Amino acid sequence: MKFFTLLVVSCFLSLALSSSAQQLSQDEQKLYDLVMAYRKSKGLPPIPISVSLTFVAQTHAKDVVNQKLGDAPCNLHSWSEKGKWTPCCYTSDHKKADCMWSKPNELTSYSSSGYEISAGSYSYSNITPQEALDLWKKSSGHNQVILNQGIWKDNKWNAIGIGIFNGYACIWFGEALDTATSVQLK
Repeated sequence: MKFFTLLVVSCFLSLALSSSAQQLSQDEQKLYDLVMAYRKSKGLPPIPISVSLTFVAQTHAKDVVNQKLGDAPCNLHSWSEKGKWTPCCYTSDHKKADCMWSKPNELTSYSSSGYEISAGSYSYSNITPQEALDLWKKSSGHNQVILNQGIWKDNKWNAIGIGIFNGYACIWFGEALDTATSVQLK
């Protein structure tokens, strides 16, 4: 009986740690649920929430407001100079894609590259999860990432992170499983 009680308590603590470590807001959870329902409608499996990629997504959603995206050719995948990371201006020609793809490994112990889709603008007072998904569904490139189509057809997403902040939504996809129960910062 003691072993069974210990096992139940251990499982409960494990679940409690993993769900609290992810710290998804209500809107972030809604966005995750919407994306998974969309994938399911297309016959695709769910993607497990990643503590590390969620940290990167939430950090980037907060950083986007630091950027003056209208003053340069930089897009939403860019990172400002206002944090403990390598800043970069991500342009539409994708010449600096590695700067974005390497952020999960640069910021956390996540062992693989990450691939981001972002939505929002200064005109949004608060982007809703549905608005973000609707924007991505209308964009062939973003939609292909979500649905593993086009150049993403051979990628198997084993991790996903969600971040929403002040009118911006960011989702990070990764191929490596994330077994972390808390963020291991670098």
